[in-house]
Amino acid sequence: MAAVSGLVRRPLQQVSGLLKRRFHRTAPAALQVTVRDAINQGMDEELERDEKVFLLGEEVAQYDGAYKVSRGLWKKYGDKRIIDTPISEMGFAGIAVGAAMAGLRPICEFMTFNFSMQAIDQVINSAAKTYYMSAGLQSVPIVFRGPNGASAGVAAQHSQCFAAWYGHCPGLKVVSPWNSEDAKGLIKSAIRDNNPVVVLENELMYGVPFELPAEAQSKDFLIPIGKAKIERQGTHITVVAHSRPVGHCLEAATVLSKEGVECEVINLRTIRPMDIETIEASVMKTNHLVTVEGGWPQFGVGAEICARIMEGPAFNFLDAPAVRVTGADVPMPYAKILEDNSIPQVKDIIFAIKKTLNI
Repeated sequence: MAAVSGLVRRPLQQVSGLLKRRFHRTAPAALQVTVRDAINQGMDEELERDEKVFLLGEEVAQYDGAYKVSRGLWKKYGDKRIIDTPISEMGFAGIAVGAAMAGLRPICEFMTFNFSMQAIDQVINSAAKTYYMSAGLQSVPIVFRGPNGASAGVAAQHSQCFAAWYGHCPGLKVVSPWNSEDAKGLIKSAIRDNNPVVVLENELMYGVPFELPAEAQSKDFLIPIGKAKIERQGTHITVVAHSRPVGHCLEAATVLSKEGVECEVINLRTIRPMDIETIEASVMKTNHLVTVEGGWPQFGVGAEICARIMEGPAFNFLDAPAVRVTGADVPMPYAKILEDNSIPQVKDIIFAIKKTLNI
């Protein structure tokens, strides 16, 4: 009763404050976006922002893309900006390069980068070299994009990784996104870049959802080409990967952390120009290096990283030889069990890390 009488004596404002309901505020749920939708968002925003941007390729318009990456864009932008092409990579890649030289900003989709072999003369001799050959007078602002590397059950002619192929060529920029944030930020930067950019996506990642940070949901969000990202901090060993194997590396790091091994996982994001400075700084801290890629071992991305580390200041900090984890040095088999043994798995990464650390 004393408590009630106390309330009665207080001013009305104080009483109403005491009786107000209190709600516990929780952080809003993070937005989950698949890699497919992130690329779609990025292209949509750039098509809306710049009328010079257009998309062409096989089945990109009325069918919404072979992998539904261009879903809804044809209905929104029409036949002039979302263009279905014949099955002729040499032809439509040439049209796209010519359009870029004339001042447009084409996005040229290959249904898979294996088919870009049909158009490699256009990509290398026409797109990559023209700025240099014209003494800087003629830029070629074009994006070549599509799925790259091993998928599932599509055998030797549809499973190659072209990171090393295109990363070899001066005049090209080459990016390789892993998650949704990478995919959106890099496709937007690629479209805005005045150089030819090769965007190596991964078919098996298209349907995988990731949390998209608030800043990545902005129409102004860009990821700079040529800058890697440290996905996990660590002190014992540096693990460098690009595309889908980044996820495998993070899984391996989680397993090894339970055994007291802390891996620093670097997501390359860009193959060319390579962010060797981030890798060097990490190696100087951890004193060990493992590279992971889905492509073949000879002259690969891992081979280039190891060579650059050997030639640079980080070499003297290594306590053990660098180790590469790569795809098997064979054309991709069709049989499931052979395919699994031809692509780096989490267990292979763990084995390589333990070998490097001598544990």
